[in-house]
Amino acid sequence: MVAPPDNDVLWARALHFAHSGSDSGSPALTGVSLGVREGEILAVTGPRGSGKTTLLRCLSGQLLPQQGEVWFNSTPVHTMGPLVRERLRRDRFGWIDPEPVLVPELNVWENAALPLMLRGTPRRPAKTAAHEWLDRLDVGRLARKRPHALSVAERQRVAIARALAHAPHVVFADEPTATLHRADSAHIMRTLTAAARSHDITVVLATHDSAVGALADRTESLLDGRRVHTVPLPEKAPEGEGRAACSLSV
Repeated sequence: MVAPPDNDVLWARALHFAHSGSDSGSPALTGVSLGVREGEILAVTGPRGSGKTTLLRCLSGQLLPQQGEVWFNSTPVHTMGPLVRERLRRDRFGWIDPEPVLVPELNVWENAALPLMLRGTPRRPAKTAAHEWLDRLDVGRLARKRPHALSVAERQRVAIARALAHAPHVVFADEPTATLHRADSAHIMRTLTAAARSHDITVVLATHDSAVGALADRTESLLDGRRVHTVPLPEKAPEGEGRAACSLSV
């Protein structure tokens, strides 16, 4: 086991994972390796079913790879027990799902403050932090409403506020704009990327939307569970249009 580079907050080597009971028989990840620098916004792109969500879940400790290594700040995540990984996710990571999953019994600010309260932050500072992020995401006026009274876009903004309120080191965003109209998508992504850069938060973002991926500092592409490198090819006369070829890397 070799320690990762010092400047990588996240580092994965030779990840393999196959979902049990898969009808396709195609593994979700096949030898994927990558590093994410501190404060970087990395977009993981690729078509649906390419392994993006599985990669994010392995990097965040939700899934243990069947082969390979995952490191966070030079600490091996793949050797941690379930309780240690759960504490890591609660205290150091934020997670945004494609569709907002909020606790229906809690109001908006309580949902946003939930990670803080779960780790023992007193109610008043937890509420203050939640309101700060709700205001930044233009849903502060809804702080006392229950999730059922919100639109899908409003619930997603609350979910993003929840992912940011406890000042995580890394936010994992799995297709965070998949259910949103383009205007809502653009606003939410601008807010998320601006917040990440102003608070030095690392973001690992899975998306199949090129407009969302363009907001990242760097892009990694997956296809059938493997990293894809796009290699420019020489222009071909007479069309004069450049071409590109994809090569797989493990």
